[in-house]
Amino acid sequence: MLVETTLFGVRDKVQMALDMLREFEPEDGYYLAYSGGKDSTVLLDLARRSGVKFDAHYNLTTVDPPELVYFIREQKDVIIESPEKTMWELIVEKKMPPLRHVRYCCEVLKERGGIDRKTLTGVRRAESSRRSKRQQVERCTKYGSKTYIHPIFYWSDEDVWEYINSRKLPYCSLYDEGFRRLGCICCPMSSNQIKEGERWPKFKAQYIRTFQKMLDKKIADGFDVGDWRTGQDVWDWWVSPKPKNVDEVQLTIFEG
Repeated sequence: MLVETTLFGVRDKVQMALDMLREFEPEDGYYLAYSGGKDSTVLLDLARRSGVKFDAHYNLTTVDPPELVYFIREQKDVIIESPEKTMWELIVEKKMPPLRHVRYCCEVLKERGGIDRKTLTGVRRAESSRRSKRQQVERCTKYGSKTYIHPIFYWSDEDVWEYINSRKLPYCSLYDEGFRRLGCICCPMSSNQIKEGERWPKFKAQYIRTFQKMLDKKIADGFDVGDWRTGQDVWDWWVSPKPKNVDEVQLTIFEG
């Protein structure tokens, strides 16, 4: 619940988030990292309500669900940033698909922006065991001049939806289709790669074409492709529920 009665008195999570936004407001305003998901929807509304200065940015990845992009375009104060390279170009360049433990795509496509800024995010500790170990205010480990602030860090999923419903905020239609989290189509971190490939068949076809180009590039550069013969072979392996152990012959991120 957003308002709780504890041993230390009434705890209003919304007011605490608004107070935090105002307390840490920098002179040049916040960089708000917007994703279009439910948490970002809450974060953007809180930033608007708080009266603090901010500029919101969405980093287009080129494998974004069309429904998500349409929703983001409706947010008039969100700047959509295009990447220097597409996912398709990165796969061929790296000569490997993105993997759970080798997510080169995130660094290039998603984690740009906000350098030398106080950056607002919708990160919550309840999302994963890894995020539960983070802090509500923390320094970026890669860019020391970048500070992350997570105003809804201690909110639960129920808190997020309670806020959205109580404020009657619009949200991406994919949630009504049963999607619990939104992100890149067929992201290796997703447990629904096959389902997403079926939901967006044109993206699946593009992945297979790109995997074929990746194989052609590896062969042209003299690298062994193991048992892979076609882009379809790579796709079938990539979406397989079996553990994806890295084969040093097939996958070496430092090849290119």
